Amino acid sequence: MESDQNKNNSYRLSYSPHIHKGEKTSEVMRGVALALLPAVAAGIYYFRLDAVYLLLTTVLASLLSEALMQKVLGRDVDLSDNSALVTGLLVALILPPEIPLFAAGLGSVFAIAIGKQLFGGLGKNIFNPALIGRAFLVAAYPVFMTTWTKPVGFDAVTSATPLAAARFDNVMTPLWRLFVGNISGSLGETSALALIIGGIYLLAKGYIDWRIPAGAIASLLALSAVIWGIYPGQFSPPLFHLLAGGFLIGAIFMATDPITSPVTKSGRWIFGVGVGVITLVIRTWGGYPEGVMFSILLMNAFRPLIDRFTVPAPFGGGSR
Repeated sequence: MESDQNKNNSYRLSYSPHIHKGEKTSEVMRGVALALLPAVAAGIYYFRLDAVYLLLTTVLASLLSEALMQKVLGRDVDLSDNSALVTGLLVALILPPEIPLFAAGLGSVFAIAIGKQLFGGLGKNIFNPALIGRAFLVAAYPVFMTTWTKPVGFDAVTSATPLAAARFDNVMTPLWRLFVGNISGSLGETSALALIIGGIYLLAKGYIDWRIPAGAIASLLALSAVIWGIYPGQFSPPLFHLLAGGFLIGAIFMATDPITSPVTKSGRWIFGVGVGVITLVIRTWGGYPEGVMFSILLMNAFRPLIDRFTVPAPFGGGSR
């Protein structure tokens, strides 16, 4: 008899947009990798060889870790689903471009081994693997994770991230720089334009549910507008919060993961709104200038509870 866990996994996959379109997991992951290419290209354009070395390190470490863990755990070694490739790309894109390569590689290993394979592999992980890898590096190497450099050959506003500059130095980065990417920051967080292009591709292909990024963006903009209106001049404006830091890459590429997000439409709205609200609360009143990683991981933890109260009972099956 099928276990309750397998039933839950099957039910979750049935709600994924790509399953409705009859797509295979490998094709969806390949589509996500393609959607990340604009951000990858922007990162290479602004950070040159540092970006290339970082991407190669995290992708290779992810692929090797996936194969090794499958071997150690007695599973068939299979990298054809492209999920390890996507994890490797995401890990690189959420790290500082000049982070030591050994640390970047460890982040990928931790993401795959602890964040994914120890939970049972693809489809069974509770938390987003790339963010688990980043959380490990924040705890293990805080100096590496808070050391930023200016884009190569460009006159960036500051060597600090826009969020840190605004929070601690009261320096507001122009919105157009945030949009095109001429700023310091993690490799894939710099260009909002590149992330938006990738997000449009994912939505057009039906690979992600629009409700999660819509809920996250709407709640972030609405709450920041209220705070900005009540305390003019003390906090950053709404569009700054939208374009700065890792919010867009988190809302578009990581919060929308069908495995670690709710299965129902109402649940996805709740999940997205939670990501936006928690992000802004941490950015505004927390001791850390960025809050996207924490917000998504916290909502990942609440996902089973959200599912429990939003998944309807089957017809004729009595109360849920």
